[in-house]
Amino acid sequence: MPLTLASLAHHSTLKLTVLAGDDRLGAEVRWVHTSELDDPGPYLEGGELLLTTGLKLDIEDADAMRAYVGRLATAGVVGLGFGVGVGHDAVPEALVAAATEMRLPLFEVPRKTPFIAISKAVSAAVAADQYKAVTAGFEAQRELTRAALAPDGTAALLARLAQHLDGWAALYDASGAVLAAAPDWAGRRAARLAGEIDRLRDMPAPASAAVAGPAGTEDRVELQSLGSGRRPRGFLAVGTEERLDTAARYVVHAAVALLTLSLEQSRTLQDGQQRLAAALLRMLLAGETDHARTVAGTLYGTLLDHPVRVLIAEPAAPGTPGTDAVTLLGERAEAAATRSGEPLLAVRDGARLIVLAAEDAHALSTAADLAEGEDALAAGLSAPVPPTGVPEAHHQAERALAVALRRGRNLVEHGEVGAGSVLPLLADDAVRAFAEGLLRPLREHDATSRGDLVASLQAWLSHHGQWDAAAADLGVHRHTLRYRMRRVEEILGRSLDDPDVRMELWLALKTGQ
Repeated sequence: MPLTLASLAHHSTLKLTVLAGDDRLGAEVRWVHTSELDDPGPYLEGGELLLTTGLKLDIEDADAMRAYVGRLATAGVVGLGFGVGVGHDAVPEALVAAATEMRLPLFEVPRKTPFIAISKAVSAAVAADQYKAVTAGFEAQRELTRAALAPDGTAALLARLAQHLDGWAALYDASGAVLAAAPDWAGRRAARLAGEIDRLRDMPAPASAAVAGPAGTEDRVELQSLGSGRRPRGFLAVGTEERLDTAARYVVHAAVALLTLSLEQSRTLQDGQQRLAAALLRMLLAGETDHARTVAGTLYGTLLDHPVRVLIAEPAAPGTPGTDAVTLLGERAEAAATRSGEPLLAVRDGARLIVLAAEDAHALSTAADLAEGEDALAAGLSAPVPPTGVPEAHHQAERALAVALRRGRNLVEHGEVGAGSVLPLLADDAVRAFAEGLLRPLREHDATSRGDLVASLQAWLSHHGQWDAAAADLGVHRHTLRYRMRRVEEILGRSLDDPDVRMELWLALKTGQ
């Protein structure tokens, strides 16, 4: 256990006498320092027992003594040892009064006890405590290693870690979802730290942070990123009521190493599963459903026995935020599938993510909700199809994605593509360029000649080619309108009797509005 002032006070060979602050003898002594300076604070780190003979102190001035003791307290000094028999035969009364007033432990150090004897006692105790911490850390590491090798290794490791720390521990996946926690009640508490995990994810790996526990708790929480790459593979959180001591930190570091190793090993397995998932998706897109079902075996459960949907997501704009958002979407979709026990295919295809899951899968709805709430993403979601219809579902998702990108939407479902007006789909640079090129000869005519050919064409098309109604709308004679439509045909070199020409002209007119 750490060395305290009480331990030194009871040390039989030092023969120290407590003169003040006896209610604070439980303070930990981190080191001992000798100084005759009036203000040694700049040379201290806090937690020291300061030794002095008072050679340079104004011991008769009560205010000076109060100021001196105040500076020591501010510097974090836990106790003051005053050596008698060198400069002073007794500890000055003004110093005793000041120490008593400020509750700073004050010791009288007898002439026969050299300061170096106190330094050696403190040094030996600190070394013994560090050795004990290292030994305890090694033993804890062996216990954690044995736990990690158990059938449910992660859960067993977290349980042992929480027991060692007399607190709680939780493991998060790369998306910040809680994978496991110990004790069982800690899962809810860990989930309330999602915001802190998000902030840690944005820091260069490896990263750590000490934060306050969730509201309503007195926890001190330490967070650690896990993994050896640029992006964390997961996160570890430990919560305790007291600050972690040296032995506890050895235990946490051992857990971080073991969990990192486990995650890196699982990444190799996940890479293999990714390659299998990509192969299955290629088979399904090629219409080889039976072959895909055979290859999938039991790994993907009943995924290919029921209707499925396809979601395709990609960055809404080129750049790192969108690429990272796609990666995070895939990780969260897979985490949601793991938690719910649902089979799911999540395959990266360049900058895109393709997700295939059962039509009612919770993981799919989670992915869709995440995509809809992420401005850096655009996504399209197909309608439910049988496994044999995956190629069509892929086309549906691609068309919905194209609409999402064109409209600046985060998520568009296939059902929305055919609903409503087709006109918003024309808000495309290529379509506008086509419309402007098609109508340019008519606009140039109207700018230099009489006739209002563009307005006349729009009125005639809007009245479905009915001469009298269109002419009345324009306020001209129907023969005038007939002449204008012949001029439109002559200028464009197209026949208005062709329904395709009429359609193109109508869409060009609507695009230009």
